[in-house]
Amino acid sequence: MAGSRWADDAEAKALEAQRKKEKEEKKRLKLEKQRQQEEEARRASEEANRPQKRRRISLGPQDDATPASKESEAPELLKLEGGSWGPCRNVSNYETLNAIEEGTYGWVSRAKDVSTGEVVALKKLKMDFAYEGFPVTALREIQLLRESHHPNIVSLKEVVMGASLSDVYMVMEFMEHDLKTLQDDKLEPFLQSEVKTLLLQIASAVHFLHDHWILHRDLKTSNILLDNRGLIKIADFGMARRTSSPPPPNLTQLVVTLWYRSPELLLGTPTYDTSVDTWSLGCIFGELLLKEPLLQGKNEVDQLSRIFELCGIPTNDTWPGFKRLPNAKSLRLPSNADSRAHGSIVRAKFPFLTSAGADLLSSLLSLNPENRPSAKDMLNHPYFKEKPKPISTALFPTFPSKAGQERRRRIEPHAPQRGEAPRVSMAEVDFSGIFAGREEEQRGAGFSLRMG
Repeated sequence: MAGSRWADDAEAKALEAQRKKEKEEKKRLKLEKQRQQEEEARRASEEANRPQKRRRISLGPQDDATPASKESEAPELLKLEGGSWGPCRNVSNYETLNAIEEGTYGWVSRAKDVSTGEVVALKKLKMDFAYEGFPVTALREIQLLRESHHPNIVSLKEVVMGASLSDVYMVMEFMEHDLKTLQDDKLEPFLQSEVKTLLLQIASAVHFLHDHWILHRDLKTSNILLDNRGLIKIADFGMARRTSSPPPPNLTQLVVTLWYRSPELLLGTPTYDTSVDTWSLGCIFGELLLKEPLLQGKNEVDQLSRIFELCGIPTNDTWPGFKRLPNAKSLRLPSNADSRAHGSIVRAKFPFLTSAGADLLSSLLSLNPENRPSAKDMLNHPYFKEKPKPISTALFPTFPSKAGQERRRRIEPHAPQRGEAPRVSMAEVDFSGIFAGREEEQRGAGFSLRMG
């Protein structure tokens, strides 16, 4: 019995070992099958994501041998993600709240998005020449605004249509103020620290435009917007266009509102560059200091007279080649012996400005375009580093908004209309008499200390 019992135990152990071995083999086969399935899935995924080989156009020997199999294979085209055309939304998606102002190239209103409640600015484009097609000024404005993404440039949200093809609207972000209206309502000019904050933002936007080969060509305080957080936005790109180096030969001369127009444009220069915008920056700088436009000419001749009175008469030394400009050939200027006529009185007109501030303003208002600093140079000028320092936008004062009230009315010349620049007749204009009181004006600047 003992031998039988030991034999049974050995047989049981052998059976148990065999079952364990079979169980492990089944487990291994299952894992192997699972691994093969995962490998096949990975290969299928890689095959689907792998770019297709270019299909041969010419037929080879193998192609001739099996034409049926080749014809049965459907060619796969390469798919590229591209832009899509779609209809503009209708202006009925916005509820007009009130009219704000009428500009040279459109009417601006305050509106509300009926779906989100967001308040926006709605600009209806003027289609005075619709019979000639869509206005090129509107096309430029839409294109340049869509490409100009900068914190100090107004953003274009979309373009919407009205009932007819002549009802085209630009939807832009809403800003509470423009600098022109705000200054007219203020009792006192901006503080020096506030002026620096505003100028830095304006110069930053202009530097972005010039760095991307864009001329604004109508910089003025009414085209510079301000919100209640001290943030500046440049708007109204109706006269803006792209430029190049050297500048294009077909640029129109009739650009920039008269009070902000540079002397080379008034003298009929056939070519110009970014310096026409930096001259406008100088005019805006002076306007922020005085709380009124710096050079308020009644016409082109009077505007030149005011420029020469402030900045001096140009000479071949200070502005080489200016006499070759079309409208400068018949100028009657003071003689070289009259030293009063050839110097700038910017320092005398702004006695409260520091030396750095007067230097910046004088350089921006340089008669010679090549002597004006770029917007980038302006940003790095010592004027912005001396005390008082620029105030933070978070601490900038807030003002009641008038954009939601009656339509704004401004006393300023309109931006140039479509057409060629008129030739300024200066044959009978004598600029030598505008400096009669210059010595007294210069003597009045600052103060003197009497000894004894």
